[in-house]
Amino acid sequence: MSRIGREPITIPTGVEVEIDDNNHITVKGPKGTLERDLVPSMKLEVKDGVLTVARPDDTKQSRSLHGLTRSLVNNMVEGVVNGYKKELSVQGVGYRVAKEGTKLVMNIGYSHQVTVEDTKDITIDVPNPNTIIINGIDKQKVGQFAAEVRMKRPPEPYKGKGIRYANEVVRHKEGKTGAKK
Repeated sequence: MSRIGREPITIPTGVEVEIDDNNHITVKGPKGTLERDLVPSMKLEVKDGVLTVARPDDTKQSRSLHGLTRSLVNNMVEGVVNGYKKELSVQGVGYRVAKEGTKLVMNIGYSHQVTVEDTKDITIDVPNPNTIIINGIDKQKVGQFAAEVRMKRPPEPYKGKGIRYANEVVRHKEGKTGAKK
């Protein structure tokens, strides 16, 4: 059995979980609503505020989808209760970010400003000119949006300038020595 797949998911108070036929799951909570189509062969059951995921047989595909299905549902429940956030750090001389309405305006070393708009699922906060905080209820969308913002100017290995995750460590390269021997 999958260690992750057999763990039950406790549904907090204030969260509604609806499972339709063909495993279309809807999770409603205080922060919003998430929907997802899961693999129809997995068996989802809600009983007494606890959701369990069972697999139909022991084929390789069923075993691999067992833990995945449980993790996806758990991330949905966690998202509508607490939400997810990614923090990005902007490093470099003259690099700064600002929030103008629903747009994130970045001065990151190009000859022009780079702008990114909020989406309906994602909100962007800029507490200071070198920090970007991305919030949302869908873990996948928050991570994807953070990756897209980071790709506007990824950190370079010689000086470390660019946009990086808050806990990311950029390994520095030495560069040219300059003197011939």
